Amino acid sequence: MLTIIEPETPGQLDAVRRLCWEYHAFLRALSSFDATLVDTIYPTEKYQNIVDNLEVEHAAPAGALRLAIKDGQPAGCGMYHGLSPDTAEIKRVYVSETARGTGAGYALMDALITQARQAGYARILMDTSKPLRSAQKLYQSMGFKLRAPYQPVPEIAEGHLLFFEMNL
Repeated sequence: MLTIIEPETPGQLDAVRRLCWEYHAFLRALSSFDATLVDTIYPTEKYQNIVDNLEVEHAAPAGALRLAIKDGQPAGCGMYHGLSPDTAEIKRVYVSETARGTGAGYALMDALITQARQAGYARILMDTSKPLRSAQKLYQSMGFKLRAPYQPVPEIAEGHLLFFEMNL
């Protein structure tokens, strides 16, 4: 059974943190270039600070955290924060290897989109890496459209990231 929850307990928040570090390692393992890219954009100390402050950075009402639970085990996470009063940015959507293909990614995205809509956002922005083709397919199947970058892109990442937008 798959459920999506808002993590509230210390154990649930720790599960989201572990999944964020799994995601970091997953991205680094894609290729040597991806490892360099991740290390440049999210050096360990910076990423540690982000992970340590997830519940602050993504606090309601401007943000949200979600945790996928599959058969009683943490299986994925996703979150958003506000970029402006009408725009949310989805970050760190990740599904563990054992839960891929179960609908967990779709369920996480659906929960985040629903929450952003209920919070009053008019659009959602997000980005992903070009090698993550299944993620791109998922986002496009849910109504996200490709767009130009919505934030400055480090030179090393130019041409390697894809940017998406969904009007709510």
